[in-house]
Amino acid sequence: MIYLLIVSLLWAFSFGLIKDNLTGLDPNFVSFVRIGISFFLFLPFIKIKNVELRLVKKLMFTGALQFGLMYISYIYAFQYLQAYEVALFTIFTPIYVTLINDLFSKKFNKSFFISALFSVIGTAVIKYEDINSTIITGFLIVQVSNLCFAFGQIYYRKVMSTNSHSDKSIFAYVYLGAAIITFIFASVTTNYSDLIITNKQIFTLLYLGIAASGIGFFLWNYGARKVNSGTLAVFNNLKIPIAVAVSLLVFGESGNILRLFIGGIIVIGALYLNEKVKIKMPA
Repeated sequence: MIYLLIVSLLWAFSFGLIKDNLTGLDPNFVSFVRIGISFFLFLPFIKIKNVELRLVKKLMFTGALQFGLMYISYIYAFQYLQAYEVALFTIFTPIYVTLINDLFSKKFNKSFFISALFSVIGTAVIKYEDINSTIITGFLIVQVSNLCFAFGQIYYRKVMSTNSHSDKSIFAYVYLGAAIITFIFASVTTNYSDLIITNKQIFTLLYLGIAASGIGFFLWNYGARKVNSGTLAVFNNLKIPIAVAVSLLVFGESGNILRLFIGGIIVIGALYLNEKVKIKMPA
C-alpha cells in the first residue's frame, strides 16, 4: 500500500498545477509532452531481448488506453472544471476498478465492491453545489478518463501475472503506447507555429512528466499488483481528498473544508474496512 500512498501524494499537486499553469496550452500537446518525458525516463531500463512481441503489443495497448486516452480526456476536462472539481469527479474510478476486475475474474466480489462504494460515498460528501451544462460536460469527459484508467490498472495486472519480466524492464513499452496515441492527437490539434511555452510551464511539464507520470504511474501499477482489488479501488479515491485539500489550501480555490474533512474520514474508514475483509477473504 505504501506505493499507492506515495503516488497519491505526488498526484495531489497535479490537479492545481495543470489548472493554474497549463490550461492555456493544447491539452493533447500537454498529454504528449508529459508522457514523452516519462517514456525517455524509463527507456534506459527497457528490455528487448526475450520479450515477446505479443507482450509488447499488450503493454502498448495498456499504455495507449490507461495513460494516453486517459490523459487526453483528463487534461481536456480542465477547460470546463476547476482543479478540485476534476479531482472530485474521479469518484467513480474505484467502482470501475472493482467491476472491471470482477469482469476479468468472472465473479462478483461483494465485500470489495462495498468498500469501493463507501469510498465513493466519502468522496461525494465533498461536493460542490452548482450544476450547469459546463459542469455536466466536464463530468462526462472525466468519466471517459476514469474508465480508461480503471481498465488499464486491471489489465496491466492481468498481463503481468503471466510473465516473469520485472516491471521496470518493460514499463517503457507502456509509455510508448501512450506516447504514440497522444502524438497522433497532438499532431492534429496543436498549432506548433504559434506555440509559446513559459518557464513556469516548462517546469510544470517536467514535474508532471518525471514525478507524477513517470515515477507515479510506475509505482501505481507496481503497487496495484501488490494489493487486492478492493484496496486498489479505495486508493483510487483516497487521492481525491488529498488533491482537493491541496487545490483549496495551496492553489487558493474555494470549497467546503468541513465536507473535505468528513469525506476524508469516510474514505480512510473504507480503506480500514477493506483491509479487515482482505484478512478473512483475500482476492
